Amino acid sequence: MKQLLERLFQYQHLTRTEAKEVLGHISEGKFNPTQVSAFLTVFRMRSIHVEELIGFRDCMRERCNHIDLNEFDPVDLCGTGGDGKDTFNISTLASFVVAGAGYKVAKHGNYGVSSACGSSNLMEHLGYRFTDNADVLRRQIDQSGICFLHAPLFHPAMKNVAPIRKEMGVHTFFNMLGPMVNPSFPKRQMVGVFSLELLRYYKHIMEMEDASYRIVHSLDGYDELSLTSDAMVVSLTGDRILRASELTAEPVTAESLHGGKAIAESATIFMSILSGNGTREQNTVVAANAAMAMQCYHPEKTISELMEMAKESLLSGRALNALKNLISI
Repeated sequence: MKQLLERLFQYQHLTRTEAKEVLGHISEGKFNPTQVSAFLTVFRMRSIHVEELIGFRDCMRERCNHIDLNEFDPVDLCGTGGDGKDTFNISTLASFVVAGAGYKVAKHGNYGVSSACGSSNLMEHLGYRFTDNADVLRRQIDQSGICFLHAPLFHPAMKNVAPIRKEMGVHTFFNMLGPMVNPSFPKRQMVGVFSLELLRYYKHIMEMEDASYRIVHSLDGYDELSLTSDAMVVSLTGDRILRASELTAEPVTAESLHGGKAIAESATIFMSILSGNGTREQNTVVAANAAMAMQCYHPEKTISELMEMAKESLLSGRALNALKNLISI
């Protein structure tokens, strides 16, 4: 590791093969926590190279516990996190809205590292029991429209890194990898990223995948469609600027998207919105992100059209029923 760190400190990049190999060594516990912390810190001090990102992804995919959900043709809604905006759990809410609208969702999630409440913190607080039992997960997605894939259960090779990430308390390249390493390898994905640079990386990587995807980045820094500004959207059909005014007649403020400062408060906000008691801003943003995911199935439909379906799922209670059914199974 010493020689590798010396190279990285001199701003040299790893090849795809080297990146895959070193992350494999980290997962096998071949380096001590101080060395691993230094390695992770390098990629906060300089931009990660796309070949490094692909190498890390290759390692995690190869070592994950894969689950085959292809029969359900699910979509995953997953952001990279790391935008520092402390929003409520938008992508998780949108996932239940998509499920309530009649689509299948394989939601990949984890505990929060740089935020107060990650999707796994939230689901655990609401009474969901994490599982990697394939039969149970298939029954969940079949009967409720959604299953939740708790990352630590499917990426046991990364158990040595988890406590280090938690102690560091800042986003690392593992946040960038989250949407790439869903253990069901879904063919449909709605990905939110925290920077235009990462959006370009994801575009390069997703173009090599056999998938229907949407990659979004709000131009004021959010890793989702925040509607607080216009957003860049990348898909198979090209790149475009999505104007916030196309989806909402009234502006959305950053304050209206704030989440809780603790897990319990975040869960209260989540359940209020899912129960149909969200504000206009909250409902509109959730519907916009759900609609973007649904467009992975219907590229011929506009986001505005799909937003109406999403709002109906949310306000009719079908999204809430998806959560209730999921927890009951």
